Amino acid sequence: MILNDLPPERFEAALAERAGASAAEARKLFAAVHARTARSLWRGEGPEALASVRGVRRAVLNALAGDTLPRLRQVGREAGADGFVRYLFECPDGARVEAVRIPIPCEAPGAEIPERLARTPHYVVCLSSQVGCALACAFCQTGRMGFTRNLEVWEIVEQVRLVRAEADRPVRGAVFMGMGEPLLNYDRVMAAARILSAPAGHAIAADRITVSTAGVVPGIRRFTAERQPYRLAVSLTAATSAKRLSVMPIEGTWPLPDLIAAVREHQVARGGRAMLAWVAIEGFNVGAEDARELEALVGDLPIRLDLIDVADPTGHFRPPSATRLSDFRTALAALRQPVARRYSGGRDVNAGCGMLAATPVRA
Repeated sequence: MILNDLPPERFEAALAERAGASAAEARKLFAAVHARTARSLWRGEGPEALASVRGVRRAVLNALAGDTLPRLRQVGREAGADGFVRYLFECPDGARVEAVRIPIPCEAPGAEIPERLARTPHYVVCLSSQVGCALACAFCQTGRMGFTRNLEVWEIVEQVRLVRAEADRPVRGAVFMGMGEPLLNYDRVMAAARILSAPAGHAIAADRITVSTAGVVPGIRRFTAERQPYRLAVSLTAATSAKRLSVMPIEGTWPLPDLIAAVREHQVARGGRAMLAWVAIEGFNVGAEDARELEALVGDLPIRLDLIDVADPTGHFRPPSATRLSDFRTALAALRQPVARRYSGGRDVNAGCGMLAATPVRA
């Protein structure tokens, strides 16, 4: 059994069945595996490192002797001028993935941070859920990699553990916006989120965990039906099927009418505003006509629209000028709904949204 691969309820059930552990013993061991205060336990090479956990019977510890605590290997770390940090991790099979440490508040020009998040300095970790991505969005470096495999639960959670191990601020948020499409690795992403939000795990509040999707409609509907407590963000980027299909092939599988219907169902079930992301691309989707098309698409659906400047190292897709973006935001006023510019930092170290491709870190 992989001890750091199980969410709380499965961890407790597995230890009860295999080791006769009580619920209290299981909680102690779960905390020892995941909690920040248990960093020293990871100096050991396996479950024998858990022997220092008090209040757990020796018989229970002995029953775990054949189990494992695998880990990722950090092979690179690069800090951007704006305080964003890109981490490069290697999995046991040699696959490489990235995570980004996001400082809140961020003082960089253009950063718009909600006041409730900026009151206390902290970090948010942008997590990868897959090695590569199968969706092939034209403006995304990860999509250009192609798809290799899904990450395991422990490989997702390990990204947070390793970032926390050196953090000088608390980690109080997590966003599944790194490499991969989270809803195509649904079960493992939800299990990882349960570990991250568990009080005995990483204790990140569920409403500070965001799962982003390019529009996997069955996943959105399952997320809604299961009443997952995490926030959902949907990457829209265009308001007509023809335009969206030209940069996001997923449109051919789950077209906009179906996607908006699923988003509306989620908003009705959850309340509040649906979170939509719009990757702003010069000459493509930042005109007055784009604003009118978006208004027609969402209708009376309560939304919050996050504008994100495209970050394409190839230069094929360029972000809009400040004037163009300002004009677009003026045109979006007709929505009469919140519109914010989401700062995508760390571009100087390839840590921006859509830039993650497991590239080597500069020496």
